[in-house]
Amino acid sequence: MSGQVDPSHIMQVGMGFWASKALLSAVELELFTKLGSDGMTAPEMTEALGLHERAVPDFPDALVALQLLDREGNGLDAVYRNTDASAAFLDKAGPAYIGGFLEMCNARLYPFWGDLTDGLRTGKPQNEVKHNGKPMFEEVYSDEGRLEQFMNAMAGISAGPFRALAEKFDFSRYGTLCDAGGAGGHLSITLADKHPHLKCTTFDLPVVEPIAKRTIEATGVSDRVEAVGGDFFSDPLPKADVITMGMILHDWNLDRKKQLIKAAYDALPEGGAYIVIENIIDDARRENAFGLLMSLNMLIEFGDAFDFTGTDFASWCKEAGFREVEVLPLAGPTSAGIAYK
Repeated sequence: MSGQVDPSHIMQVGMGFWASKALLSAVELELFTKLGSDGMTAPEMTEALGLHERAVPDFPDALVALQLLDREGNGLDAVYRNTDASAAFLDKAGPAYIGGFLEMCNARLYPFWGDLTDGLRTGKPQNEVKHNGKPMFEEVYSDEGRLEQFMNAMAGISAGPFRALAEKFDFSRYGTLCDAGGAGGHLSITLADKHPHLKCTTFDLPVVEPIAKRTIEATGVSDRVEAVGGDFFSDPLPKADVITMGMILHDWNLDRKKQLIKAAYDALPEGGAYIVIENIIDDARRENAFGLLMSLNMLIEFGDAFDFTGTDFASWCKEAGFREVEVLPLAGPTSAGIAYK
């Protein structure tokens, strides 16, 4: 039997961390940013990035083979350039930069995932709390600089789904919106920019409020977006026609999830909509590999937190009193779960 099947897929998955770390190190070294719209030879790259001569040409050629760089020519005179995708998403000078999330993956998640086996056996977090006793959010929120870096990382990875929601969901029936757990305000800004009639409130802990205000002012939508400080577990959510939560529910256990859903229900009028943006897992739990791996990441980060299927979300929302629930695919593995009151 072993001669009739191909082990290449097993090996590709098993050794996937090779490719992952090559990309993460390239982001850490700011390779794509330093290339920009120009090109570099291997010796030029060695000098610009402070690499040892042994690193080239293997390192840039590996990125070429992974379709993360282009190369013109061969040998020491070959010129390496960004691909269209790396130029768009991995150059810090560009507006669509998602490297902040990859920077966080490199600095935090990559080493923590080395302890996945311990997490699977114990059900306990394998992040900062394991090493210094501080929960992940307490650690991140304790320093404004670290917090703003975290917010920017989340904004980068969420930009595509946020834009997709702005384009695919009919907001014309609604006048006000509250984004609970709104971080730097990027979802509210995206929606207000696309739908000028919307008045948006981004709601998050008081320590986040000044970060959100700076972002809102910088984007010129202060007349339609405001930042409000509060705790969505202890304070009522601001009343609005639409309540959104972007990548929030998966951070919590089932009891906390239901508490947030009930808080959204209470803040909405009849006919209002509750929208969550998540890597919603397909009901058969066979296709959305990213969503399933993200759920394991929630184990790494929080222990009892998890991602969920559309059917899971619908059952929790109907238990809270919502009359109708649907799932709207957004971008990549991400969807919107939408519940109507």
